Amino acid sequence: MPKLHLGPKWRQPRIRNGLIQGLVLLLIGLAVVYFGANLVQNLQRLRLPFGFDFLFAKSGPSIGETLIEYSPTDNIARAFGVALLNTLRVVVLGIVLATVVGIGVGMARLSDNWLVRKLATFYVETLRNFPLLLQLLFWYLAVFLKLPTFENRIQLPGPIILSKNGVAFPWLKGNPATLPWILALAIGSVCACLLWRYLIRLQIEQGRITFAGLWSLLLLVGIGGGAALITQRLPFDVSLPHVDQRVVTGGLQLTSEFSALLLGLTLYTAAFIAEIVRAGIRSVSIGQSEAARALGLKPTLVMRFVVFPQALRVIVPPLTSQYLNLAKNSSLAVAVGYPDIYYVASASLEDTGRSVEIVLLLMAIYLTMSLLISILMNLYNRSIQLVER
Repeated sequence: MPKLHLGPKWRQPRIRNGLIQGLVLLLIGLAVVYFGANLVQNLQRLRLPFGFDFLFAKSGPSIGETLIEYSPTDNIARAFGVALLNTLRVVVLGIVLATVVGIGVGMARLSDNWLVRKLATFYVETLRNFPLLLQLLFWYLAVFLKLPTFENRIQLPGPIILSKNGVAFPWLKGNPATLPWILALAIGSVCACLLWRYLIRLQIEQGRITFAGLWSLLLLVGIGGGAALITQRLPFDVSLPHVDQRVVTGGLQLTSEFSALLLGLTLYTAAFIAEIVRAGIRSVSIGQSEAARALGLKPTLVMRFVVFPQALRVIVPPLTSQYLNLAKNSSLAVAVGYPDIYYVASASLEDTGRSVEIVLLLMAIYLTMSLLISILMNLYNRSIQLVER
């Protein structure tokens, strides 16, 4: 049998593709080296230093809202750390709240109730068609800064204190029994969840009512009662806000800047998430829900076990994009005076003049934050995809 002639090795698809990819990487590397050398040359020509030693200079910018201790005498690196915590605080809370509101509004858009459906449509079509910056300015300037001064503050039942300084309301405070309670409730939640899943599966397979929710709740209450007998106290103390010498102490206190930013980001992003959820649910064949109802499942169980798990495969990819948008849109915090990472970077730039280093640092921070969100969402997306056998 004659030997098949394959031609030169470099023309084989596997080798050719490897050579092309290597050439592209080489060109990218040369471009990076060229622009980096050009940057260093220009900085040397202008007699500007390049380095990140300025981060350890003890002349950090003033930050009015911090989660950890900070003073302007601390170095700039600590200021960036404080600002990063402020940014993460907004991003994490914004993602959680926007997801909850978005899912609720998205399901409301599919409601059989005419009024609920139209109100949800009005919410989506209104908020997603106004620029985010305009909405942030509205919440800050037209809502929170229009509240009365602290001397003429509004005190609602609770108590809830409203003023230009921000919002204060009752909150939970830990005590020595908190840790044992958390451990007990964590174990109880896992057991209750497993019991609930087992009883629901039994109900679906046998077609009889198993009172899954009731038994799971009783199990959780029983474990909680055991924790109460052991610790002899509740897991948290209620901290109430009160005015002490023209200063609010106790409770949870949110500044006007933080409240306006979180509210604006949440409502704006939730409008887009609502449309993603609606489209995801619509993508599931109506035959799936009809078959589930024919088996005797209630509408809530149909949505929870049949429709929504399938819709998630369509929802998660565009949902990731909205989470990334929220993280990057948080840089608009500077418009309402909230001290996020961009705010501190701008203040540090004015003090040090290290524009290149600060821009590179900002790019690295936002890139890292975005990549972490993408990785987590991609892992979750992979876990809910169908596995072909």
